[in-house]
Amino acid sequence: QVQLVESGGGLVQAGGSLRLSCAASESIFSLNTMNWYRQAPGKQRELVASITRGGRANVADSVKGRFTISRDNAKNSVYLQMNSLKPEDTGVYYCNTQSVLTLAEFWGQGTQVTVSS
Repeated sequence: QVQLVESGGGLVQAGGSLRLSCAASESIFSLNTMNWYRQAPGKQRELVASITRGGRANVADSVKGRFTISRDNAKNSVYLQMNSLKPEDTGVYYCNTQSVLTLAEFWGQGTQVTVSS
């Protein structure tokens, strides 16, 4: 059972920055694409950014140019750098991935991001 632990959320004013971290309990080489999702109050969970095992990154159009996803294989960690934050970025941010071997899906507990106007 892989554990994913997110950290770095908080309250920030619009225009500010936050860096989210997701630490995996085992080598991320054994895991598939690493994803960041978010869920705003009353809305469905949406994919924000992904990074493949080979390091290819993608971000949603709504955050393009403001958010960057990266990974540190040595630390079994994935990061989401969020700049120029907007109130609509408010939500709970979740780390997600799958096992390469079993395809079992794993989620972190989430970290709250609140952007005030």
